[in-house]
Amino acid sequence: MNRKPMALEMTTYHQHIPVLLDESVEALITDKDGLYIDGTLGGGGHSKEILKHLGENGRLYGIDQDDEALEAASSNIGDDPRFTPIKGNFGYLSTLLPPQTHGQVAGILLDLGVSTHQIKEAERGFSFQEDGPLDMRMGNLSGVSAYQVVNEYEYEKLRDVIFHYGEEKQSRQIARAIIENRPIETTGELQSVVSSVVNKRFEVKSLARVFQGIRIEVNRELDMLKRVMEESLEVLKPGGRIVAISYHSLEDRIVKRFFKAGNFEGKVEKDFYGNPISPIKPVNKQVITPKKEEVSVNPASRSAKLRIAEKIEGGDS
Repeated sequence: MNRKPMALEMTTYHQHIPVLLDESVEALITDKDGLYIDGTLGGGGHSKEILKHLGENGRLYGIDQDDEALEAASSNIGDDPRFTPIKGNFGYLSTLLPPQTHGQVAGILLDLGVSTHQIKEAERGFSFQEDGPLDMRMGNLSGVSAYQVVNEYEYEKLRDVIFHYGEEKQSRQIARAIIENRPIETTGELQSVVSSVVNKRFEVKSLARVFQGIRIEVNRELDMLKRVMEESLEVLKPGGRIVAISYHSLEDRIVKRFFKAGNFEGKVEKDFYGNPISPIKPVNKQVITPKKEEVSVNPASRSAKLRIAEKIEGGDS
């Protein structure tokens, strides 16, 4: 259990480069003097580009629950009076934004997934490539830690986290192995336990899925995504846009269904005459993915999918 985690060759984690930067900013900005939200501020890469496209009366709020991200973004963007950083989880969007902004927002950008600096910082416990404590909390606002999930969850709950959030088929074997080897103190120990039971051909993918599943559980990522989708309708003005970049099928399915129908089942409601009723409509019929040139420079962008939607007149939740 104390053996050093083996080195796994990966090409995913690189110095932070904003994904689909030009495409997302172009889709987002419809009014240079409008009010915009970067719901996933991170290091401020997208926000810095958004500000370049705004006029002097434009405003941008950047939201992040991670103190390190807020500090990095403020340093990256500099002293720009049009920019206001806010600490918090984007799931509480309507609470975080000043009341006078409700119904006035021209666009919201959501770049989902984990930031590079979180993955590379071993102490944060996000990566199976670096040995560190089992944490995985994206900010100090989060409750349960990865240590608690790994060491305290009962078999059924742990299995379901790995299966549903990690989409890992060997969830039963992995959950049993974790329970048998408790206590598990570090990411390296967790990697060793998972590696001992999964198919060696798919070891890296299985490890990625297990860590993804635990991370989603720790940060309630899917719950927060659903919440920000719903709350966006409260703060957007008619014609205001949501631009969402997702990195795995669980996120993308939520975004796609909500953009299509204004709900998470993806079923468009109809009025008495059979006309579709939805508070929101998709702008792009075909999902936008990174060009080959971007993927070659930034392999982390490989799985990214960009979707755009627009609030319909009268489309308040």
